[in-house]
Amino acid sequence: MAVLKAPEEHVKLLARLMRAEAEGDGRLGMLTVGNTGVNRVISNCLDFKDIRTLRDMIYQSPGGFEATVKGYFYQRAREKDIALARQVIKGWKYHPASYALWFYRPDGACPPTWYNQKNVGRYKAHCFFAPTREDCPQVYY
Repeated sequence: MAVLKAPEEHVKLLARLMRAEAEGDGRLGMLTVGNTGVNRVISNCLDFKDIRTLRDMIYQSPGGFEATVKGYFYQRAREKDIALARQVIKGWKYHPASYALWFYRPDGACPPTWYNQKNVGRYKAHCFFAPTREDCPQVYY
């Protein structure tokens, strides 16, 4: 059972986002990015209040994704990308993004916090940051 309902169009948007943001980090890198996106939809906290759909999350402004702003979100969703998107929509969690709401790609080391959220780890190029259970209990389903 999915942790959120998503029409096929939204599944493909998530797949495109995952590819655009983390294709260079491989399959697990793309899954961690997707995991973070799904967390934003289900969290209803901090900067992500009233984000109800994957489309809302992907195009959120401010607070959205570099890929949608800088133009490399144009690639179509491939079947393998869509399959990865479906995994995170089903609620599969991938460390270090299991409960993350933020990620970014620094030039150097990961900072200890980002938007007042604790650094919970790095996967290849991206650092991940998660809220506390007190701030965002819905993320910790």
